[in-house]
Amino acid sequence: MFILEGPYISDFIEQTIIENDFQVIDTPFLKGRNRYQEFNLMAENEAVSILEKGNDILYSNSENVIDWVENNLQNTCYPAFIQLFKNKINFREVIQSLYPNFYFKKIRLEEMKNSDLTSIPFPVVIKPSVGFFSLGVYTIENASEWLPILKKLEEELKYIQSLYPVEVLNTDTFIIEKYIDGKEYAVDCYFNQNGEAVILNILEHQFSSSKDVSDRLYFTSKEIIENLHDKTLAFLNQLSELTGLKNFPLHLEMRLTSSDEIIPIEGNPMRFGGWCTTADLAHYAFGFNPYKLYQHQQKPNWKNILNLMNDDFYSLIILDNSTGFKAENIADFDYDQLLSQFEKPLELRKVDINQYPLFGYVYTQTRLENFKELSSMLFNNLAAFVVEK
Repeated sequence: MFILEGPYISDFIEQTIIENDFQVIDTPFLKGRNRYQEFNLMAENEAVSILEKGNDILYSNSENVIDWVENNLQNTCYPAFIQLFKNKINFREVIQSLYPNFYFKKIRLEEMKNSDLTSIPFPVVIKPSVGFFSLGVYTIENASEWLPILKKLEEELKYIQSLYPVEVLNTDTFIIEKYIDGKEYAVDCYFNQNGEAVILNILEHQFSSSKDVSDRLYFTSKEIIENLHDKTLAFLNQLSELTGLKNFPLHLEMRLTSSDEIIPIEGNPMRFGGWCTTADLAHYAFGFNPYKLYQHQQKPNWKNILNLMNDDFYSLIILDNSTGFKAENIADFDYDQLLSQFEKPLELRKVDINQYPLFGYVYTQTRLENFKELSSMLFNNLAAFVVEK
């Protein structure tokens, strides 16, 4: 069963649902879709009854459904599982037994201005306790950066508070936590009816520097899956034992330290990558449909899949507005010129810069020896593709 919401539904997930006759909860939002009449619709009250009896599993493309879930599914496990991950303070407290020496602290924005900086083990990361899309996230390396970054944060909050509902992005309370040194990865997975974890994708998330907290570049490959699948699966099953997770999809962000330890950053509940991104990329990279596997409670046959793969990278490039131009001063964006930067673009998804602070997404396939076309995007502010008014 699916529940769909804005801000974005990909053609791929919509086609998957229609072709497989998967049931979709008939919410007011869904009625605005062009293919509304093609869906296998289920009334909200009927869906609630079925889910309360444990006779189906639920997937959402968007965290904008959290309010609906919390209002309608109180007699299920979903609200508790959502809050376990959505509130970053809750998540750190629950996994504290696995990482007893990991520093974190709950704090309000006004308290940060008068904090005792001698008690903070720099470098640290600050972020909204309920957040999304790296909005309001900053790395602070030392005490001298504290107040200047708080000023930047306050300016950013004036804008981002209007983008998402409070269930998705709440900027009243923040978490300060120790900066985790190591490579960052994103994992699409789910926990089946027995609480067993199933991995559907692992992507490396690269940055331009230790200060960079953007979501510009993610990529997956045969090598990444081979190197990380087993140790990631072991951690996820440990997380399942600790929390009792069952019949639940998750997008996990984690870092792998130099000592080969997995430390989770956060988990995004009820979905895989936001805006239908990383799960759709898995279809390009590995040839399976993650939404179908979750609905049918099936596992990828990773041995066979990897045997058929070469060393190419399959990438997701997020075209955030780092141009220096305000949206109201942008007349157009040259997508054709952007796509010409890549040897094999797979798909372009455009986003209205006047609604959200990004121009869209690009999926690409890149040969191992041409990785520079991907890494160069980390240092490209995209200003060259902007057409000013």
